[in-house]
Amino acid sequence: MASVDVLKNKIKVVMFDQYGTVVDMQKGLTEAFTPFLTAKGWQGKPGSLVTWYRRTHFENSMIDGLLHKEHTPYREIGERALDYTLERAGIEHTDAEVKDLISNIERLKCFPDVPAALAKLQTKYKIVVLSNGDVDMLEAAREHHGIPFDKVISVAEAGSFKPHVATYTKAAEIMGVQMDEVLFVANHAFDCLGAKAAGMHSAFIDRRKRPFGRSPHQPDIWVDDMKSLADVMV
Repeated sequence: MASVDVLKNKIKVVMFDQYGTVVDMQKGLTEAFTPFLTAKGWQGKPGSLVTWYRRTHFENSMIDGLLHKEHTPYREIGERALDYTLERAGIEHTDAEVKDLISNIERLKCFPDVPAALAKLQTKYKIVVLSNGDVDMLEAAREHHGIPFDKVISVAEAGSFKPHVATYTKAAEIMGVQMDEVLFVANHAFDCLGAKAAGMHSAFIDRRKRPFGRSPHQPDIWVDDMKSLADVMV
């Protein structure tokens, strides 16, 4: 792992996962799903169903990447995953309701500390998103999260979901930098692991206080929140 002093001298681009790192996906989707679930008379916890949906979405994304077929859009994966989750939960629903619920992903808000932290980082580095989201979803999200990223990149450019090595490699190519000139930032281990294995440096935002695991691809920086990252790197 590189020291912070080394990173501050070599990093040119700080690259972020969007869903769950820049924007609060769990809170935002729980708030959006709650009125729907209440109207359906479902007695469970909305947050638990959102977690169930997100895990199903992730699993389906990984399956899609491993099939080595044409890349399936994030929105389509999401709609399939939510349809499955609602069916498993015994909640009657229509395709239109599923599409409406998934559209809330485009309207997610930042974690409270993110805007100021990213503004601070942007005084020294280019700040960039690399997301599993579709191009149109990421563009629509700009007016809701309000972060003036230097570049927003969809994995559709590489034709696979993260953590495939091609996604990180393509993002560095688009930005015109070497892999080790990028610090990749995520709130979940798989993305830090993928970026580090691909040749980038990584920072783990441990908001949820969870172990990283025993991967050989450990993060270079481990902090509690985005403010702490900005304080360390600027």
